[in-house]
Amino acid sequence: MPADRFSTATRLRALGTQAAERVYRARGRTVRTPRRSRLTGRAALLALVVCSLVVALAYPMRQYVSQRSEIAEQQRQAEHAREQVKRLREQRARWQDPAYVEQRAREHLHFVRPGETGYTVRDGTGGARRPADRDPDRAWYQNLWDGVDKADTGG
Repeated sequence: MPADRFSTATRLRALGTQAAERVYRARGRTVRTPRRSRLTGRAALLALVVCSLVVALAYPMRQYVSQRSEIAEQQRQAEHAREQVKRLREQRARWQDPAYVEQRAREHLHFVRPGETGYTVRDGTGGARRPADRDPDRAWYQNLWDGVDKADTGG
């Protein structure tokens, strides 16, 4: 025999169940038996452990993903910087060549060698040209003097 068969709580529970059955029978209803929870103590503990692990690992995983993206961005920037350094070294090597320097001076500054005659040819379109102070097709000194004249007139 179980030890709690005659305990007060067991008797009250049995009396409560019997009383409920009588009331429901009197009204013509069926007695509903209380359902037992499917969640056992072990299952609740397992769910708590899983939730704790998810919460504990969420922040480190987020940090890991963000750091990986930062590393990838830094690698892209480093590659871009290497390409830029390569271009600048090539440009520096070109500027070491006197023929290249002379070509650039003739093209942009309209320099001529001693004994040569320099000509400035206008294209004759008359309109649709950039402002005189920014026109690369004009001689540098014309752009300079136009800028001085423009500053003198306040325009």
